[in-house]
Amino acid sequence: MSNKDIDRSELAKWDRGFTAWATRLMAPVINRYFRAEVRGLENFPPTGGVLVVSNHSGGMLTPDALVLVPAFYDRFGYGRPMYMLAHYGVFFTPLRGYLSRFGVVHANRENAAKALQSQAVVLVYPGGDYDAYRPTLSANVIDFEGRTGYARLAIETGVPIVPVVSIGGQETQLFLTRGNRLAKRMGLHRIRLDILPLSAGLPFGVTTFFPANMPLPAKIVDQVLEPIDVRQFGENPDVHEVDAHVRSVMQAALDRLAKERRFPLLG
Repeated sequence: MSNKDIDRSELAKWDRGFTAWATRLMAPVINRYFRAEVRGLENFPPTGGVLVVSNHSGGMLTPDALVLVPAFYDRFGYGRPMYMLAHYGVFFTPLRGYLSRFGVVHANRENAAKALQSQAVVLVYPGGDYDAYRPTLSANVIDFEGRTGYARLAIETGVPIVPVVSIGGQETQLFLTRGNRLAKRMGLHRIRLDILPLSAGLPFGVTTFFPANMPLPAKIVDQVLEPIDVRQFGENPDVHEVDAHVRSVMQAALDRLAKERRFPLLG
């Protein structure tokens, strides 16, 4: 694939100058509000395409990417973009033009493969909304709902997987239920919605996707883990074996972070 082909895609909308400006503007606010801490940034391979796989937390106003992405740029600079794969619904907002300039692209295999082949870093949250709205009682569980597309992508492109685990986002409000059964009965799958969650917070009390409650200032800690080379699984890696290994590594790391945590919100 030539650079010309890549330039015709969504990837060309990434704006290095705008990204630098936006991260410098947002990072101090996000880091102070959530007392954000990102560990293990040295585990990022310095060159080549990298697939970053993380758990997703915090519901509609999840701070996940706003914690990890600025930390990445602060450590490595802006010479190498980090693209974020996002659900198509994210682009139905007045901010869609700014999101594209910041590196947010539609979550599809074509965009991800092109980005990885261009030596960029790609951030994916396989669990999506299903993960971000997991009930508070399951806050420290890695659950991708059986989605293995990220593992297949890593196998096809030959790039390493860098797992990142995050804790604290699920303490920004009380997550009551995903509402899977209700969503199914209402036929929401027709509009690509598999959940109809209920959460409780301020200022709106119990709500679903909208209106979105203001996240509480829980301490958020991200841990970047060592890269996983899919070639260790043989010449023809099994997607499910790779996925199971990645999730087990992430779950063990999340368990360690959970043991360090003394109090909800305070960390």
